[in-house]
Amino acid sequence: MGNADTKLHFRKAVIQLTTKTQPVEATDDAFWDQFWADASTTVQDVFALVPAAEIRAVREESPSNLATLCYKAVERLVQGADSGCPSEKERQIVLNCTRLLTRILPYIFEDADWRGFFWSTVPGAGRAGRLDDDGDDEAARPLAESLLLAVADLLFCPDFTVQSHKKSGPDSAEVIQTIDSCEYIWEAGVGFAQSPPPNYVHDLNRTELLKLLLTCFSEAMYLPPLSESKTLNPWVAFFCSTENRHALPLFTSLLNVVCAYDPVGYGIPYNHLLFSDYREQLVEQAVQILIVTLEHEAKSAASVALKALDNSTSPAAVEEQEPAGPDNLFVNYLSRIHREEDLSFILKGLARLLNNPLVQTYLPRSTKRIHFYQELLILFWKFCDFNKKFLFFVLKSSDVLDMLVPILFYLNDARADQSRVGLMHISVFILLLLSGERNFGVRLNKPYTLRVPMDIPVFTGTHADLLVVIFHKIITSGHQRLQPLFDCLLTIIVNISPYLKSLSMVAANKMLHLLEAFSTPWFLFSSPQNHHLVFFLLEVFNNIIQYQFDGNCNLVYAIIRKRTVFHQLANLPPDTASIQKALQKRKKSGISRTNSTEMESMEGSRPAVPAEPGTLKTSLEATPGIDKITEKSQVSQDGTMVAVPHSDSPQTTAASDTESNSERDHEVYHTESEAARSRLSSVSSSSAWSANTDWVLSWKAKLPLQTIMRLLQVLVPQVEKICIDKGLTDESEILKFLQHGTLVGLLPVPHPILIRKYQANAGTAMWFRTYMWGVIYLRNVDPPIWYDTDIRLFEIQRI
Repeated sequence: MGNADTKLHFRKAVIQLTTKTQPVEATDDAFWDQFWADASTTVQDVFALVPAAEIRAVREESPSNLATLCYKAVERLVQGADSGCPSEKERQIVLNCTRLLTRILPYIFEDADWRGFFWSTVPGAGRAGRLDDDGDDEAARPLAESLLLAVADLLFCPDFTVQSHKKSGPDSAEVIQTIDSCEYIWEAGVGFAQSPPPNYVHDLNRTELLKLLLTCFSEAMYLPPLSESKTLNPWVAFFCSTENRHALPLFTSLLNVVCAYDPVGYGIPYNHLLFSDYREQLVEQAVQILIVTLEHEAKSAASVALKALDNSTSPAAVEEQEPAGPDNLFVNYLSRIHREEDLSFILKGLARLLNNPLVQTYLPRSTKRIHFYQELLILFWKFCDFNKKFLFFVLKSSDVLDMLVPILFYLNDARADQSRVGLMHISVFILLLLSGERNFGVRLNKPYTLRVPMDIPVFTGTHADLLVVIFHKIITSGHQRLQPLFDCLLTIIVNISPYLKSLSMVAANKMLHLLEAFSTPWFLFSSPQNHHLVFFLLEVFNNIIQYQFDGNCNLVYAIIRKRTVFHQLANLPPDTASIQKALQKRKKSGISRTNSTEMESMEGSRPAVPAEPGTLKTSLEATPGIDKITEKSQVSQDGTMVAVPHSDSPQTTAASDTESNSERDHEVYHTESEAARSRLSSVSSSSAWSANTDWVLSWKAKLPLQTIMRLLQVLVPQVEKICIDKGLTDESEILKFLQHGTLVGLLPVPHPILIRKYQANAGTAMWFRTYMWGVIYLRNVDPPIWYDTDIRLFEIQRI
């Protein structure tokens, strides 16, 4: 009964707030306390009892009441942080204020006039002597700062969010201002050895506070894509600055909680159905806070460079300034993790979680499945981006394959689902980043023995074969929206190709099927950049023939069998009549899906399926072209990489014409809908452009066919002779012959290996921001924090 009563009081208070035309005095505690005094409201209650329409009504009609409500709620959080919440009643007040602010903040952010409200100072709200007792903190803090510092304190509040170290007794309460929060890190791992005993109440309280923190950071969602790229998020910038004395223990706590989490627990089947896993909710909020706070500071690298250029600064002074690193302490700490055991803890933790959805058991649904793999992929990306030691550690051993297999699994699983285009992109970007390093290509030669059920042909081979087979599947049976990714997929294969010791017959046939599809005249003539795909594939074949001929008899055999494709390419007719004829012959579908002999899929696999109708998705910024997000490096004799200067010198273009040309540069990838206008769209949609003789001749002359033509010239007569002499119809004999053959001294001089390394730029940074916030928006549905508010960073669409 009392429960219903208090909810009634709470609801009445909300109605009074909306109907009172006169401002309610801030000193009227009896009125304001109704919002947080109740001991039984849950976060779901707060969302139900405070409807969106009423928050907006108060905002428009009695703004001073909304301002006072926010101020009073923050004030109570600050009081709770100062007192250390010794009583249950105070903890309840803190939680209720946390829920109320989580509910209200999005409506503050959606109104441009209100956005500055939390950054204005409130009279008399100074926090003098709060952090230092000399009392020179005269200036009142903006409300946002008070709120963020209070939340940080509360996240290390003994008996509320962390285990108390003191014995119980009347005089032994820990003074929250004097505790060293580094002793209260939530979980063992990086920089902390003890694992505190699990306490689900603490986990729940941390989760609610982190939800509020995430809501504070979500102001970014209410700014249109372009404006956000120039400025840092002020909430994140302050929270991750030296002003927050808990920055290091909090970063470590979040990181350790994520990387130490084991969803399967003790491995008892169905245990997730018997016990609520409060840790999972905490881990999910922690990983979301991490990806949002690890924010790129475009200015930090630039400011170091500017300081260096400033003549007034002596070189010695510059050297002293440099180690400071980024102002964002979370980024700073992340970039400095270097101990092997810490790097191993992080990599193993991420791999364990990413592999969780792949775990197969004989009992259906008997193990717990996590759903926050997109956030984990973003976190892995940021680790590789901000900490080069981590990237090299990942590539140093075969552990990188523990990341590769789940990424390929997600790519294959999501290829037909339009609501998961973002997942496809982040997965491909990660592989592009990894493929820029030689070690990645070398590691892929390890045999693939796992039997993760995937909807792909059964094959025996290496991890490189798995990658090729899945990329082929994406290109031939993914949905149209993935076509802007074809360049990236083939660039990854080009980058790894010089190191692939032995492609399986299945993978070799897939590669030739792609060449066959991409080199049909109508496809080459129907868009100004389709020929780049052929250049990429020829580069793959050249790299393998020149650098890995010995083990690759399967690929050589496949090239010999499909030799007509290469002859047709070399003899592609450039005259206008032929171009017109080819375009009229064009097929309905972009890539032949029958030509590739599909074998049985793996046992236990499910086919990739499109999104359910009605699935929500968030729009994404377009990604820049491959030439904008990669930089060419040449591999020298000793294996080191040398950047290739951007020029149209004949040497580089002869090696590959896959990079920028004027058509490519003028191409606009502004919005998703334009990017989705497929490569295979009819010429009329890009009516300004049409294939002509000069254009065809300009790139046809650069097709790198010499090596392959020489190989065919030498080997085809030999293979034909064996077949006639021995009356062979059996592949295995021919393969044996090719295996022992050699082309030493017969091929042209090997070309230098070109690697295209991922380069961050403003376009990809913007893409990452929209993707990350889109994921967070869709994943936070209980309570639906941002639902039905006026979000500007992306559009919410229904499929």
